[in-house]
Amino acid sequence: MKNKGIVIFLIILTIVIVTVVTLDYYSSKPDELPENPYALNLTSFEKVDNSQIIYTEIRDFTINFSEPAGICCTKDQIYVVGDQKMQIIDSYGKLIHEFKFDQKPTCVYTSAQNIFIGFRKSVSVLTGDGVKIMDWNSFSDSTVITSITEKSGIIFIADAGKRIIRKYNPEGLSLGVIEGKSENEQIHGFIIPSPYFDIAFNADGEFWVVNPGKHALENYTINGDLRTWWKATSVRIEGFSGCCNPAHFAFLPDGSFVTSEKGRVRIKIYKPSGEFLGVVAAPSKFEQNSHPPDLATDNSGNIYALDLDKKMIRQFVKKEK
Repeated sequence: MKNKGIVIFLIILTIVIVTVVTLDYYSSKPDELPENPYALNLTSFEKVDNSQIIYTEIRDFTINFSEPAGICCTKDQIYVVGDQKMQIIDSYGKLIHEFKFDQKPTCVYTSAQNIFIGFRKSVSVLTGDGVKIMDWNSFSDSTVITSITEKSGIIFIADAGKRIIRKYNPEGLSLGVIEGKSENEQIHGFIIPSPYFDIAFNADGEFWVVNPGKHALENYTINGDLRTWWKATSVRIEGFSGCCNPAHFAFLPDGSFVTSEKGRVRIKIYKPSGEFLGVVAAPSKFEQNSHPPDLATDNSGNIYALDLDKKMIRQFVKKEK
């Protein structure tokens, strides 16, 4: 009798344990879990108040590229590179010229005399008519060229792979590098977690560099001495967030910065002093998980965004008050 009672007790205990385990399993399924009150939700930061949007999109045109990569603008012509070619088009999207290469370009820059085409580990120098003058191939195996600019006969090449800016004369002779380091303890060189490393001169001839790992833009002399910088780290619309932003930037004629970001893709405007001015294009203008658009501007203050995912150029102008 005593043994029978023990057996009944064990059966009941087994049923209770199985029931508890089963209930716990189903309540722990991902679609049954209660919402985590501490989860980081950045969705609210993607919304932009209309009062902050100070530009409007007036035109976009599809371009014949499978993988567009870079854009620049000179006078009334737009230069686009990608695939294994460069196209020169007018501000309405009409094709003017097309030039073929044997490898994929990463960026393009036009000076008063020449066109500079950046590839991953080399640079081609062309005449304004697209005739090749020379190739610069003396780069490191780990080089990743992401941006080119020029001033006073010195060509500056951003190397995201080596985290330096290379300087050359027009004949391709190396003039040294800029490492982005300073005696100031706050400056530790360029922090480039991903291949986004942009450089440009403003209308006053000041040389500016993105230090994306610090969410900063830094101003250097041509010799590589740090003059000043500004940074804006924040998940809010006024700042930059993520591992490395901004991804690209360009200058408006008045010296204001135009920036584009990866992650939460958006385009914004900052004063020459670094103060937030407003939004050109909110995240809702772009596809989810899209690439940050490369940027170009013209003398009239129009902004051209190269949308790498939609394979188009999008033109923005400032809203009338």
